[in-house]
Amino acid sequence: MKKRLFILLSFSIFCVSFACRNKEEKIEIIKYTKPVYSYEEKLKSETAEIRRFLGKSSKYNSDVVFLLDMKVESGKNRFFIYDLKHNKLLDKGLVGHGSGSETGIPGKLRFSNTKDSNCSSLGKYAIGSSYTGRFGKAYKLYGLDETNSNAFDRNIVLHKYSEIPFEEQINPICNSLGCPMVNEKFFSVIEKLIDNSKKKMILVMYY
Repeated sequence: MKKRLFILLSFSIFCVSFACRNKEEKIEIIKYTKPVYSYEEKLKSETAEIRRFLGKSSKYNSDVVFLLDMKVESGKNRFFIYDLKHNKLLDKGLVGHGSGSETGIPGKLRFSNTKDSNCSSLGKYAIGSSYTGRFGKAYKLYGLDETNSNAFDRNIVLHKYSEIPFEEQINPICNSLGCPMVNEKFFSVIEKLIDNSKKKMILVMYY
């Protein structure tokens, strides 16, 4: 009888122990998964915001806007040409950010409005007149927010660069000294829109 009780008790302990271990294993398997970043959702919120801004001023082009999502890694398309009038994405391409924005942590950038920081600056920009500089034709940028108010004094411009590829890349593309820098072929698309616009166009950089 004692032997039977001992065997039964041992079996019960084994079952409880197995159940506990099994429960622990299940707990280990259930891990927190970081939400996947959706540039589409961010694009929706940014277009809503820029519509509110443009609704208060008639001096800017309210049909088409340039939206730069710096949360997207630099090897992927993150310069978006958006048609506000028909609510659709017209085109997208690669754009380099400032070398000073690098933090050493993949996917994480810093931003600054300070001169000689070589950082990109977040905010809304009015695209000014074109000029011919080191990289050929480029456009002057005027910061409209506190976060990019020094853009003109910092010589932050929209320009092309031959080393920026046209297609998306696995690795990050090269950096600028703070300017939004695009592929030459993609620049020609942007150039036509800017030059044919009767009003100043808006470029928005966000994160």
